[in-house]
Amino acid sequence: MKRILQFVLVLVAGLSANAQQVQGSVSMGAGYANMAYYKLATSTEVNAVASSWDIAFLRTSSFSFGARINDQKGISVFEASINPADWSTIDLNNIANWPQLYNSETAWETGAFDNASYNADNGYPLGYGWGEYNMSTHHITGKVIFVLEYTDGTYRKFMIEDFYGGYAIKYATWDGTTWGADQTYTVSNSTNPNNIFNYFDLATGAEVVVEPASTDWDLLFTQYNTDYFGDGTMMYPVTGVLHHPDLEVAKNDESVSSDTSNLTFETDINTIGYDWKTYSGGSYTVNTTMAYYIKYTDDTIYRLTFATFEGSATGVVTFNFEDVTNAMATETFGNDVSFGVYPNPSYDKKVTVVYDIPGGVSVDNTISVYTINGEKVFDKTINANEGFYNTTLDLSSLSGGVYLLKMQSGDFSGTKKLILN
Repeated sequence: MKRILQFVLVLVAGLSANAQQVQGSVSMGAGYANMAYYKLATSTEVNAVASSWDIAFLRTSSFSFGARINDQKGISVFEASINPADWSTIDLNNIANWPQLYNSETAWETGAFDNASYNADNGYPLGYGWGEYNMSTHHITGKVIFVLEYTDGTYRKFMIEDFYGGYAIKYATWDGTTWGADQTYTVSNSTNPNNIFNYFDLATGAEVVVEPASTDWDLLFTQYNTDYFGDGTMMYPVTGVLHHPDLEVAKNDESVSSDTSNLTFETDINTIGYDWKTYSGGSYTVNTTMAYYIKYTDDTIYRLTFATFEGSATGVVTFNFEDVTNAMATETFGNDVSFGVYPNPSYDKKVTVVYDIPGGVSVDNTISVYTINGEKVFDKTINANEGFYNTTLDLSSLSGGVYLLKMQSGDFSGTKKLILN
């Protein structure tokens, strides 16, 4: 199976002329004022004002929780205390001694607040970062007091007091001399049922709809903090791409080789990340030969390369992408014989079938082409010995349209839709 994948994928780069490549673009606006969500299948961009929210609360399940700070707004999160009784005595003069917390850049469900110290590693076996699980009530009770520092000099203390199908929060704002009155709110998981997160703005005390429905975006162009050296010594704000939690992404530097036989699909949401560009001499240079293969749960695969990046002046990013699912598809029979076909669609009515016959299999193999009405219009017997093969089919005698290509291997068979243009 691996050998056939290698052969098919090596040819993907060469299929770009035949595949329908789409030119896409998003705009984060001047100064990266917006977050830009993009859906590849529909070439749709949805923008949200980055400064409109402070905290995002994961809402996908009563048993899944997470709270992320708004990196693009530049809010810093500090862990002030793990004793809720300290709420009234939080002293900003101690901020230099408090650990700063960051969102995970690899997993949506782990935000800055979830990275607090109230956890099993620090001797709290039922701890979940910011709170402790109650086995009797099945609630998570808040234990950690946080202080949020804004770029304009505003400070707020904040707690998630309880989680059970939603987040009961408490916060207060520093007025320069003392803490203001406590504010409370419950962000329910039941609101915005098609979204991954619910968002809250502490300044207005209100929920904000930020992201589109989960099914309506694949990529988020935004600013986020990255572990710049990879050793935890420096978190640094970057502008890049985070992908939807249901996707997997593999990357391949095709200036080195178009051989993608060793592609590894990653779930880390920053697999695309920020390093597809470099800054030098007052402008950005984009690595146009770094290809990103984006895989969906239904095994659809898109290939994406970046074209331009205009930086903070406009926040505009342009890129090219194409659906390469057919070019990368293979099928394995019950006898472990596997095959694939490319290009598909074919624009010259010539296609190549690649197939892999493992050791111990000795059967007659045939390739047939049928109309969608079931009429056989092409038939060919192919090699039956162990090995890795390819054979070219000249189907120029057939009219353009949709056909079914069938490979028969002994008692097993597989069928693929074939488009001739």
